[in-house]
Amino acid sequence: MKRRSRIIPFLCVILSILLMLAGCANKTDTDTSTASEIKNVDDVKVSDSSVIYQDDDDDSVVVMYLTVSQGNEADNTNHTWSEVNAHSIYYYQEKGIERYKVEGILQIGDENGPTQGLLGYGEFAPNCTVQIRGATSTRSPQKSYKIEINKNEGYWREQRTIALNKHVYDSVRFRNKLSYDLLKTIPGAFSLRTQFVRLYVKDLTEGDANATFQDYGLYTQVEQVNKTYLRNHGLDEFGQLYKATMFEFLEYDAIKLKDDPAYDQKAFEEILEIKGDDDHSKLIAMLKDLNNYSIPIEEILQKYFDEENYFTWLAFQMLTGNTDTTSQNFYLYSPHNGNKWYFISWDNDGAWGYEEEIAYNNAPDGYNYTRGISNYWGSTLHQRVLKSESCRKKLDDKVNEIRELITKERISEMVDSYSAVTGRFLASAPDAVYAPLTMTEYNKILQMIPNEIDHNYEMYKTSLESPMPFYISEPTFSNDKTVFRWDPSYDFDNEEVTYKFELSKEYTFTTLISSQDNLRVAQAFTEKLAPGQYFIRLTSKNESGMTQTAMETYEGTDGIIRYGVIGFNVLADGTVQFGI
Repeated sequence: MKRRSRIIPFLCVILSILLMLAGCANKTDTDTSTASEIKNVDDVKVSDSSVIYQDDDDDSVVVMYLTVSQGNEADNTNHTWSEVNAHSIYYYQEKGIERYKVEGILQIGDENGPTQGLLGYGEFAPNCTVQIRGATSTRSPQKSYKIEINKNEGYWREQRTIALNKHVYDSVRFRNKLSYDLLKTIPGAFSLRTQFVRLYVKDLTEGDANATFQDYGLYTQVEQVNKTYLRNHGLDEFGQLYKATMFEFLEYDAIKLKDDPAYDQKAFEEILEIKGDDDHSKLIAMLKDLNNYSIPIEEILQKYFDEENYFTWLAFQMLTGNTDTTSQNFYLYSPHNGNKWYFISWDNDGAWGYEEEIAYNNAPDGYNYTRGISNYWGSTLHQRVLKSESCRKKLDDKVNEIRELITKERISEMVDSYSAVTGRFLASAPDAVYAPLTMTEYNKILQMIPNEIDHNYEMYKTSLESPMPFYISEPTFSNDKTVFRWDPSYDFDNEEVTYKFELSKEYTFTTLISSQDNLRVAQAFTEKLAPGQYFIRLTSKNESGMTQTAMETYEGTDGIIRYGVIGFNVLADGTVQFGI
């Protein structure tokens, strides 16, 4: 009997395997085809992490103990605590030196002292460095501090850089925190973690071994926007991140690629501070297209910005009255492999203060160009967006959406919660010594804050009906005439705009050299001016009777800011010194 060959079954098995592999190959090809259709980076939704805030206790107070000592010259910590606190930022700028630092032991605890299991417990060697932080606030006797935990010394809430802000110019000491705690609940926004902190400092820098902890009062810790922030918030830590210094979305000569022979990082960072990846090609491409007026702004927004984030950021700033955000106090972030840019809010100290400014700081009541959309007219991006009717509609929708989220009732509850903390510190030393207002005034201001949204909304609506602000040009001379020119004032409803020109030797305009009204062209003429000091005041008006001032302002010795006013000198040689 002939034995059956095993080769044929074996070949059948091999053939089956090959067919299966071929099938898998075909499936892989199909999957690859499907994968190629997956959205690119710019189509993926980028948003803030909600998890990062889940353990926040908004009105709690963390106690920090800081023991400072002198370090060494190599890392600029060979200074006393008195030296660190003695100088403002302007001292360091004048001398061209880095801010003084000291070494420190940072410990976290409660009113009974450092707590076992928390950062710094039982430490005897320095685990951080300390320096003052801030800009104009560094002139105050009460300083804010930047504490940097040394590498390999741990983290506090996943952060190594801890900013403790005294908020000396905020009479209630919680406006910044109020904004950030609201932002973390608003879709499309990026926020920062904040925490009330009571700080105690023991100063060993003068050699006093018996020094004890001194109470420095209440601070607000505000999360720093850096690569650690990006990582903790679920963003791309390798992406581009810039902090606006004086940035109006123009094509700046100083913004160049880092391999450009003319690249000057110092000049670059006078416009934008580099906080992330230093490949600036994406930024340059965006600015080039944005300043190309042949490309519709709708295309620019779709390609380079996340519309929900942009309109959310802009609407929130206007509704809270955070006016100092036209060219600074924001970050721009973009994922490494994407083209879109996202706004991250920074420094909300100027928000929630409209009524207080009127009541206590001689601010003018009613509308001026710093309220509503006109405040952003000086920025190329914002101006182009606002000139688009469809974009204004998107902004209006976002304004109304946010108004429904941050109601007067909600703000009142948060104000009550925060003031229960800040009030007791402002009523006692050391903070009471430097408090700008009495507790009676403080309590009055607390009642004002919930009204801010309504006030700012009214200013926003008024700004839509008003002409836009404009810039005044330097006067020139032609034969026996002085020529004054200014940019045209834009009106959203295409109404005719006329101008009122006034010239005086006094910024109060008590006595006028010239007054010309109903000018239909953006220029005026006077007799040739003799050497001396002069002031211009310019106002525009549309057919509906709504008025607007020039962008320029002048603050006299009385402390009152006058909108639409600028001063200049005519010198003996006939030249003009403009913008005094």
